[in-house]
Amino acid sequence: MAQTAPNNADSGASLPGGRPPGRDEAPTLATDFSRLVSENGKAVVNISATAAQPAAALTPLWPPAGREDDPFAPLLRQFSSGLLPGATGSLSRRSGSGFIIDGNGYILTDSNVVARATRIKVTLTDGREFKAAVVGNDPASGIALLKIPAANLPTVKIGSRSDNKAGQWVASIGSPYGLNNTVTAGIISNMARSLPGVSYAPLVQTDMTENVGDAGSPIFSLNGNVIGIEMPVINEIGNVRGLAFALPIDEAMKVVQQLRLDHKAEHGRLGVTIQDVSWPLAKSFGLSKPEGALVSSVDPQGPTAKSGLEPGDVILKMNGADISDSTQLPVAVADLKPGTPVQLVYWRNNTTRATTVTLGRLNAAAAGAGATAQTSAEDGLTVRGLTAQEQRDAGVKGGVRVEKSTGPAAVAGIEPGDIILMVDSTHVSSPAQFRQKVGNSGNALALLVQRHGQRRFVTIDMG
Repeated sequence: MAQTAPNNADSGASLPGGRPPGRDEAPTLATDFSRLVSENGKAVVNISATAAQPAAALTPLWPPAGREDDPFAPLLRQFSSGLLPGATGSLSRRSGSGFIIDGNGYILTDSNVVARATRIKVTLTDGREFKAAVVGNDPASGIALLKIPAANLPTVKIGSRSDNKAGQWVASIGSPYGLNNTVTAGIISNMARSLPGVSYAPLVQTDMTENVGDAGSPIFSLNGNVIGIEMPVINEIGNVRGLAFALPIDEAMKVVQQLRLDHKAEHGRLGVTIQDVSWPLAKSFGLSKPEGALVSSVDPQGPTAKSGLEPGDVILKMNGADISDSTQLPVAVADLKPGTPVQLVYWRNNTTRATTVTLGRLNAAAAGAGATAQTSAEDGLTVRGLTAQEQRDAGVKGGVRVEKSTGPAAVAGIEPGDIILMVDSTHVSSPAQFRQKVGNSGNALALLVQRHGQRRFVTIDMG
């Protein structure tokens, strides 16, 4: 794989093991990453996380044992199908990678590696093992910060995405399939690839292959600086060879500051769906060139609902800063705290207008958002509010509709389309109210579920 040598003025790097190339020299083959690995490999760690796999069980409340002639028996058997195959209450184990950013034991990794973990083990390259504590986990950005009881540890050097560009060489050190300190090299394919299902920030795309255990690996530029942290995207685009993505280290370090101070990160939310402005769209809207972020929908219960913004508006500026393309806006908004007022300049009907929006909270479901709001959590339930017509058709007042049922909820027999009317002894009428009540119910949930006009209580044991 040959490429033109990086320009020192752009990347501050020379070829591995060689002198800076002259202007008229031919493209050079990058073959030696040994120095990069020897200087940084000791700061890369293997992470093993253990999480409880709760076996949710259904406890029949009616009819009593021996009443097989009861007319509700067929329905009850649907709800009481027992445990699904594999749901044995055993432990699930995940492996990943991470890297030391502070010699006092602070380690950066991928959020999914340690999500809901009950025990986290960190193994250093010298063989030492430590039990790690989660300082903070931020699924919105996709990173987590760990702490191990050690000092004087080797650290990586933090770089910046702005020092690099597509086509330059990068290397990754990780633990694919548990094989510690595995080195992989490739080039940057794209510097700002938008994958909203993974992170609000545009990601660095490389032509390396993502494997199990690579999540959390550092991506190094040729000068040995970390420019990103590898993030899994298999759920979004599938397991495709030659595609790997990394959160830019600049954005990760902003989140790290919040996690170290508050053990959590907060991100602002506008409550709009946006898309790129293409040349044809720019022409149709009367813009001289493609720029800004085109609003395709506005959450009627979101922060922007009363601002006057409508689908078809193009956001050109936020707080005086230009929005040159749609990837900039989510990052700019997420970097601000909820409750922050922002001024937006937008384009409509061949003229610019301005409005002010007070940001909401990115991770919180909007209360009372009706049929458009959905919430999901460890119980495996994704629910939404019922429209007025749906309530009339089902003969209910309030309640939430199950959109997706996985994990403990699926094991308990709850299916998409079911209507949940009560949690324990409290009626629920919105996703936010449902989630709040579930959060206060401890490990055992009793849900009043209606299916095909028939109701019964279903219990979910969260262990």
